Amino acid sequence: MSRSEAIPSDWLHYYGQRAAQCQPGMLFDFYQHGVLHPDTPIAQAPMVAMDFETTGLSVDEAEIVSIGLVPFDLRRIYCAESKHWVVKPEQEMTEDSIVFHGITHSEVESAPPLESVLDQVLDAIAGKLVVVHYRYIERAFLNKAVMSILKEPVLFPMIDTMHLESIILQRQQHFWHKLLKKLLPSVRLGHCRSRYNLPHYDAHNALTDAVATAELLQAQIAHHFSADHAVKTYWV
Repeated sequence: MSRSEAIPSDWLHYYGQRAAQCQPGMLFDFYQHGVLHPDTPIAQAPMVAMDFETTGLSVDEAEIVSIGLVPFDLRRIYCAESKHWVVKPEQEMTEDSIVFHGITHSEVESAPPLESVLDQVLDAIAGKLVVVHYRYIERAFLNKAVMSILKEPVLFPMIDTMHLESIILQRQQHFWHKLLKKLLPSVRLGHCRSRYNLPHYDAHNALTDAVATAELLQAQIAHHFSADHAVKTYWV
């Protein structure tokens, strides 16, 4: 899924359409759960932070190697209900990717393929609002994996904390800096967290990054937005 691929303007209609079209199975069950009503205040939204580690950054060439999921809302993060999988990619991992995410050959050798945990992943995010940091990774890699396994696409709304941080920084940018087209500060996850005085976590572990993303969204809403705003204000 590329950046230019169309995202539905009406998620309620899209979910109804997909529930009617999907073959009985994982995706049928996923879309049968439905999507939050767009006018639901974000304070009332059940959310789940999701992060992937992959064998590379190119969705055409790389694969998912670990998945982290953490349910949360604006008041609490439910770490006891978090989930983390290491999955075995079909291709050999490169040494560069091992250095990046720290998952070794021996770990993936004994890990299940994504196909065997996909039902658990879809079940864990069904009916919840998924929150990620840089949606182009999680959206594209999950869709590619589901297409490969189930031969059907998967698409759902996401809140992207990197996107929100870019909006915040653009609002804060001085007129003259905009006029001079000065670059915005970094929107990498760790740098965003530091602006809210959130603690430093070691990056590139899917579960840790999911927790970090959930905390970042809580901070962004508390400092710059309103908990009463509808989820449609935030999702993309």
